[in-house]
Amino acid sequence: MTELLGRSGRGEAPTRAIVRACARISAGVRGTNSKAILWVMADRLRVACVQVNSSGSKAENLERMEPLVARAAATGADVVLLPEKWNGLGSHEILFDVAEPLEGGETVEAMSGWARTHGITLVGGSIAERREGRERLSNTCIVFDPEGEIAAVYRKIHMFDVEVGGHVYRESEVEEPGDGPVSAQAEGWKLGLTVCYDLRFPELYRILAVEGAEVVTVPAAFTLYTGKDHWELLLRARAVENQCYVAAANQWGVHEGGKASYGRSSIVDPWGVVLAQALDEDAVISAELDRAHMERIRRSLPSLANRQPAAYTWPAEV
Repeated sequence: MTELLGRSGRGEAPTRAIVRACARISAGVRGTNSKAILWVMADRLRVACVQVNSSGSKAENLERMEPLVARAAATGADVVLLPEKWNGLGSHEILFDVAEPLEGGETVEAMSGWARTHGITLVGGSIAERREGRERLSNTCIVFDPEGEIAAVYRKIHMFDVEVGGHVYRESEVEEPGDGPVSAQAEGWKLGLTVCYDLRFPELYRILAVEGAEVVTVPAAFTLYTGKDHWELLLRARAVENQCYVAAANQWGVHEGGKASYGRSSIVDPWGVVLAQALDEDAVISAELDRAHMERIRRSLPSLANRQPAAYTWPAEV
């Protein structure tokens, strides 16, 4: 069951999601046995992606995002993914203005509350993170569990320093790269975390897959110029080569300063089939992921199992 929820935001929550939500309000489900039962039920995972056109105003973006997260949760989603820099996108000055620490930050507190209120795992896209003692910011993805607690923190590894479509992007002038891959758990599924430009570096995705990722999340502000030719191609390639699901929440439309994002947020299955894709508007898409489907693909075309790691020694100059 796949839905495109760009306009009405209405969706029918699967029975499994209803059972899980009801179980959470029962005092008995917090025991070990009940938790094991819930994980068995999670052979299917509903994922929703939120697409938005962010401004440079944190207050405005927070106000706009809250109902979109509620719409995503209303699809019965177990996991909700937000876009890159959704709480403020624009010039370097805007990024410093909206940046905040992980502890006590307005955006962080809001995301924690949304995860807790809706009982979802919230992959919080990314925000500009201010870290004590560091001159540059981090482009940081924070994952919140259904209790609103921080479950994982990934800092974008690959800095977007390019010249495309008549625009110059120099992410490294204000942001520093993260130092390694990060995964998270949601309903017994392993999520691999990436951000936007990371999509062009297949070695990161392969590491996440080898470490057990079944879904890789891609919050993004992928440019309009590159997106029209590369966005869907790269999402499908990363899904096919790693035989996993890929969920990508993108920004869309023109932002302050005239730079534009491509949109077309997508959810792709391990065979490269696009299960859901957003229109050019603020939108929510969702799809149900099937672990058995993924495992059938991995058995019938065992490219992950057929790797030869000993033959892939990096050249000395790398």
